[in-house]
Amino acid sequence: MQDLKQQLGELGFAGDDMVVPFQVDALDVRGRTVQLGPLLDAILSRHDYPEPVARLLAEVVVLTALIGTSLKFTGKFTVQTKSDGPVDLLVADFSTPDALRGYARFSEETLEAAVAAGKAAPEDLLGRGVLAFTIDQGSFMQPYQGIVELDGSSLEMIAMGYFRQSEQIPTAVRLGVAKLLDRDDEGQPRERWRAGGLVAQFLPEEAGRMRQPDLHGGDGDDGTLSHAPDDAWAEAQALVETIDLDEMTDPEVGAERLLYRLFHERGVTVYPAQGVYDRCSCSRERILGVLKGFTAEEIDDSIEDGKITVTCEFCSTPYVYSPEEVREA
Repeated sequence: MQDLKQQLGELGFAGDDMVVPFQVDALDVRGRTVQLGPLLDAILSRHDYPEPVARLLAEVVVLTALIGTSLKFTGKFTVQTKSDGPVDLLVADFSTPDALRGYARFSEETLEAAVAAGKAAPEDLLGRGVLAFTIDQGSFMQPYQGIVELDGSSLEMIAMGYFRQSEQIPTAVRLGVAKLLDRDDEGQPRERWRAGGLVAQFLPEEAGRMRQPDLHGGDGDDGTLSHAPDDAWAEAQALVETIDLDEMTDPEVGAERLLYRLFHERGVTVYPAQGVYDRCSCSRERILGVLKGFTAEEIDDSIEDGKITVTCEFCSTPYVYSPEEVREA
């Protein structure tokens, strides 16, 4: 297997933790695909999430990487769920140019009850709520936020609904997560998380070819397309739907090989890949700035063993402050 990986590397294949943009001119389709390996394994293993929670967060991290790397400006892109299910919060963000992180919050008791009742499907664990996409271009620009309802559908379907409703761009999304068993350098068995994803969008140069849903007309109108879908987009959708989820996580398939399998009859252009890295934006100074907003009573309540300790929810880095340091700040 190692020889194969070396050969693929010599061919210039992107490999893990690299987002690969692509374009299929014959179908007026553009998109991005990614396979996350070491980055995702680090994010999930750091918190030792239960498997159902890890799978949900992995999907959100993949979706964030695919969309965030398309930003053409300096800023941050965040995907966040807030719901009433056992996993009540999922959040991942991408900070330009290449920093990705993620975090999940869940109730152990409610999660165990759901699994015991056979309700461990991702949509069951999320429950009802909202999925928010937030773009923040910095202090001089108003953040943009798009919100879509968590309605019991998969994250794939919900993301496609967001693009259809908010961006009015026909979009196909595929997300896959796997836990693989292999051996480390010393020959010991180990488990590793992997995930993959693909986003394809119909972006014709001729505006007339774009088929958009009509505005909601009230009772009985479900917001679906009022015209037959464009043949090119219908073909692209059908091709994307043929993706086996195992293909998206198989390290021997890779992004370029997957794109060739899908679109070789139509011709696919693959552009230089963009790396994403497990990098948290927390810092001692930033957290101290948050503590500055605490009242004197809140500061006193935060003191334990003569010090104030704050642990980053994303990267689990602990930051320790003296009470005097916080009060003086």
